[in-house]
Amino acid sequence: MPTVYITRKSHFNAAHRLHNPDKSDDWNKATFGSCNNANWHGHNYVLEVTVAGEPDPTTGYVLDLSILSRILNERVIEHLDHKNLNLDVPFLKGILPSTENVVVAIWNRLVDALPAGRLHCVRLSETERNAAEYFGPDA
Repeated sequence: MPTVYITRKSHFNAAHRLHNPDKSDDWNKATFGSCNNANWHGHNYVLEVTVAGEPDPTTGYVLDLSILSRILNERVIEHLDHKNLNLDVPFLKGILPSTENVVVAIWNRLVDALPAGRLHCVRLSETERNAAEYFGPDA
């Protein structure tokens, strides 16, 4: 059977601040620039989740995309949308909320939640030009 890759795209809006409390304010300002704004800043994030697998012979689906959408909403979007990633999201507690770290945290929220297929890639774009992709710990 062929391996097919399906992708679901979602959106959320969130604020964050890139600040390492173990470093000086000067270091944080020099390293993170405007992303270190003490009053936060926000993004209109685009989340793309790709699942790999063999199409079911009965349905033709790797995974019903409506099921994937529900899982994304319950496990990720409802927790991140219109939130402060530094303050409001328990699964990001103690994690510097760079796009790179957030994409790994999202992977961890999804990897065991799929009823079919296997998680292949999580891609998170914070702007049209900046994105991070994660293919799991074994990639």
